[in-house]
Amino acid sequence: MGTAGPRKVHRYVLSFKLKAVLMSEQPGVLIKGVAESLCIHPFMLSKWRKQVRDGELSGPIEPVEPAAVAELRRLREVKQQFKRLQTEHDLLKNGMLPIPWTPT
Repeated sequence: MGTAGPRKVHRYVLSFKLKAVLMSEQPGVLIKGVAESLCIHPFMLSKWRKQVRDGELSGPIEPVEPAAVAELRRLREVKQQFKRLQTEHDLLKNGMLPIPWTPT
């Protein structure tokens, strides 16, 4: 059960919001991945993206580091591989996927 009293609301500076939006607009990068890496909720990032589109958020934008974008892309690939391997593992564990036989 929640605690009584005022809730703590995080306030983010404009430069943080704009950089997050810029990172999320890079090709091959998911909003969810950017949000996870910045420890924010994906809905918050989606809200900021809408505010930028509507002109409510604007300001000088610092360039995004290519290494950060590459890391987000790599994170996405690793998560996809993990999900595939986890599915294969579950199928093997349940006997639903035959194990390939190789002669000795």
